[in-house]
Amino acid sequence: MKYHHALCLYPYYQEPSALLDFFPPVGIEYIATALAQEVGKVTLIDLRQEKEYRKLSQLSQFIRHHIDLMCVSVNWPAYFDQVCNLLNGLPEEIPLIVGGRQATTCMTELFQKCPHIDLIVKGEGEETIREIAQGKNLHEIPGIAYRENGQIRHNPNRPLPSVETLCYPNRGLRRYAYYIQPKGLKLLGAEFDIVLSSRGCSYNCKFCTFAINPLGQRRLYSARPPESVVEEIKGLDAEVIAFADDNFFVDPDRTERICDLLLEQGIQKMFIAQARIDIAGYPARALKKLERAGFKILFIGIESPHDWILQQLQKGFTVQDVRSAFQVLKGYPFFYHCSFICGNLGERRAEMLAIARFAKEIGADSLNVHRLQAWEFTPLKELVEHTPGYYLTATHHVYSDTYSPDELKRIRKEIHRKFYTPAQFYRSLRKLYRIRVLTFSQLVVCLVLIPRLPALFYRILAKRIKKRVGGRKMGIPYA
Repeated sequence: MKYHHALCLYPYYQEPSALLDFFPPVGIEYIATALAQEVGKVTLIDLRQEKEYRKLSQLSQFIRHHIDLMCVSVNWPAYFDQVCNLLNGLPEEIPLIVGGRQATTCMTELFQKCPHIDLIVKGEGEETIREIAQGKNLHEIPGIAYRENGQIRHNPNRPLPSVETLCYPNRGLRRYAYYIQPKGLKLLGAEFDIVLSSRGCSYNCKFCTFAINPLGQRRLYSARPPESVVEEIKGLDAEVIAFADDNFFVDPDRTERICDLLLEQGIQKMFIAQARIDIAGYPARALKKLERAGFKILFIGIESPHDWILQQLQKGFTVQDVRSAFQVLKGYPFFYHCSFICGNLGERRAEMLAIARFAKEIGADSLNVHRLQAWEFTPLKELVEHTPGYYLTATHHVYSDTYSPDELKRIRKEIHRKFYTPAQFYRSLRKLYRIRVLTFSQLVVCLVLIPRLPALFYRILAKRIKKRVGGRKMGIPYA
């Protein structure tokens, strides 16, 4: 055995979005699980959870006394310099391996900024890290870049593995549980986890990176057997589970089989999954099974209320398709979180602001608006580069001579303000309560979590709460 004790480190003190703070670092957990088969011991550290190790001296002391292999996940453009500083402070005598999306995208920069990095794993790393730990000659390992005689050597990319060949993460390597707890409050009072049941996407949206990895390799859709998915879920303590699949609902028969197994085995959990509007074409029988099996929240990518933009993005559906789908979907008790994109090529301010109105018209329960991004190897990047007056930021966001990055941020915030009126907040929370995502007491907690809600919203909720508790005072500030 070449290595006796490996460290798998998630180096972020906080996520780029506060909405991700409670997400387990599943990517590095896959690596830790693969390593555990080849080394004596694996320690998994998430710096969001273990504040004492944010002190570089304390982390380095632990590494020097216990660790003979370091593996670090570098995923986000945000905090890149902060992570590089951390890597440069780690003990240079211990082998340092780095992987993750941002590491793959910025290999040259990482090697330059961090002279102690010995090796970067490109793309998916489960098979690669196993071969490294086995002591295989580096020249023979595909999917890596490494230092040799003062030079950087790039081996050929590793073919993408099928998700069926991967072992799902060993949660026994975790040192802590994860909860949905914005501002430190356990809003749902339930543990949260992530399950990956498939990889890749069978669609061809022009902006999307789901079907193309950072190396430009096409990810063909690959799904785990339903029995394997349910077996993983059965072993989880978490009561709330989000599927990390790019689209969980590609195969109706597979989805229905998963639901059947969940129901047969009496597994009672709350599920969150990503979907396309195509789910509205499922048989009514299948949609009802989703409800009975515990599916509560569906994330649906719509992107635009304009046909010409949908066509530009190659979404594969029209605005009328979206309207028709939601006429069906509104008949089922799911919470629909819809995503849109602003700042598309040729899009004007008024067309961006129309997102809020359209989302309300179709019956979206919540929304998020993203600024357009054009990642390497996506068809959109080539289109942006050949469109006069359009440019890319360091984080791959698109902007133009007409709409600067700051202006697009302001428009995005304005869309959110137009959608999230007091009445919309009330409807959204009421639905979460009605479909049993929130209990009544958690509904009250929401008032604490969102102190800036308009007075009208406080008035509406306060009246409902007062009626519910028989007129007793709740100390809720309302006009």
